[in-house]
Amino acid sequence: MRAPRSLQLRLGLAVGLAMTVLWAVGAIATARLARPELDEVFDSALEETAQRVLPLAVSEILGREGATGAQTVPATRSHEEHFTYIVRDATGAVLLQSHRADPAAFPPYAGPGFSETPKLRLYSEEALRGSITITAAERLAYRERVARKLQLGLLAPIALMVPLSLGAIALILRLGFSSLRQFRLRLAERGAADLSVVEAEDLPAEVQPLAQTMNALLARLDAAFQAERSFAANAAHELRTPLAGAIAQAQRLGAETKDPAAAARAAEIEGVLKRLTRLSEGLMQLARAEGGKLRTDTLRDLRPVARIMAEDTARLAGAPPVALDLPAGPVQSDLDADLFGILCRNLVENALRHGTPGGEIRLELTSEGRLVVENACATLPPEVLARLGMRFERGSGTTKGSGLGLAIVRAIVTRAGGQLVLASPIPGRTGGFSATVDLPLIASPV
Repeated sequence: MRAPRSLQLRLGLAVGLAMTVLWAVGAIATARLARPELDEVFDSALEETAQRVLPLAVSEILGREGATGAQTVPATRSHEEHFTYIVRDATGAVLLQSHRADPAAFPPYAGPGFSETPKLRLYSEEALRGSITITAAERLAYRERVARKLQLGLLAPIALMVPLSLGAIALILRLGFSSLRQFRLRLAERGAADLSVVEAEDLPAEVQPLAQTMNALLARLDAAFQAERSFAANAAHELRTPLAGAIAQAQRLGAETKDPAAAARAAEIEGVLKRLTRLSEGLMQLARAEGGKLRTDTLRDLRPVARIMAEDTARLAGAPPVALDLPAGPVQSDLDADLFGILCRNLVENALRHGTPGGEIRLELTSEGRLVVENACATLPPEVLARLGMRFERGSGTTKGSGLGLAIVRAIVTRAGGQLVLASPIPGRTGGFSATVDLPLIASPV
């Protein structure tokens, strides 16, 4: 049988088992230590009984008027007789006996004091210089029964105390492990990009080294990711100026040359440089989406940001205007407006780039923080749809995108604690593609 995986359960079972065993051992040891004292009490009672009955028996025997033979002391009421006795003369003839005494079970008188048979504990005493003797007896089975009752009485509380103790132990352990649960909840509430130090001051001393080691690991991971994002952002930023210069040179070369082949080659170089420029811009946006400030201290209406991004992106692409469906009232949020703009821009660009040329593109923003961008296109296969949102993944190899648009959107949504759902076809239609983003408008207090 495997031990339970829960440390709290292990400690509870171990402490409960140890307490039960110690209680049982203590009860048995107490009963064994009390047995000599118990025998001494019974012997004292047996001796006192014989010494009290003997004078009364002598008086009764001497006061008889012609009566001979054994006389039995009648019982006043039916009861269990723990002590029995017989009174005999010097020849061993029984003169008086208790109502349940069996003379055959009594051995011959052998002098005053204690003696024992396999079934009886005996005490004998004499009077009138040994002419009258008394032997009082007590059944050994009765002593054993009393000893067992004492032992069971000591063990019986286990049936009540063990469940109560286990409950108390479970409560104490639960209270003791509360700091660990709080630590785990603080970890669980964090977003995927939150690698800051986790507060661990309230943890027990035994767990502090583990928490410190984990915080050190988080710090190293955060430094590594920051270095990666910083390198990507810096590299993309540094490439902008030389790329712009190279594009200008390629455009000038195409304008000045009279050779059609050279002009075509210059145009091809210009196209490659523009794609590289878009890639560098995408890398900068991705670095900001993964490491930029996500929340602000003030609330802003998201509707103007969505409208401006949709209109400008369509205008720069030379496409028809995007159909906007915005709520009448403001959509207040503490999301950073620039990051929300990057999110909207990438969704609209993705729809323009991969949608059916000339097809309608629709952007909807609800008052609950749901952003939906839909475009007309052929239905995407499920395996292609599953890959979208990963870096450098495109729905089709014929498009000119960098494969970073949906990855940027997913990075922002993940950090905000939202959800991105991609669907093709559009729910309720036979074709098209939709990207649905559910964003918490206001950050939850930690």
